[in-house]
Amino acid sequence: MKAATGLVAWNAVEHVFAADHPTAAGHFPGNPIIPGAVLLDHVVRVAGKGRTAREVRSAKFLRPVRPGDRVVIRWRAIENGDVAFECRLADTDQPALVGSLIWNVE
Repeated sequence: MKAATGLVAWNAVEHVFAADHPTAAGHFPGNPIIPGAVLLDHVVRVAGKGRTAREVRSAKFLRPVRPGDRVVIRWRAIENGDVAFECRLADTDQPALVGSLIWNVE
């Protein structure tokens, strides 16, 4: 689907990280956050729908995501063939993670 600007419209999925997420106990005790690698992996799995990323071109972690947080993961194809993505905290609409990636050719 093309947006009015000529770019592909965003796809979106909402996700809640469980309050008892297994990484919460060790990352970090007393101030738990979802590890960046776990968040990025979840974004790639949701956006990829079974495809694997060949390369993460960029990933910038802007805010912590905590166990129990609700996030909106958005992604779209961009003009150079990459996929732009963002993960936003649903309650505040603030970005927690932004970046781009390339899928493997299948």
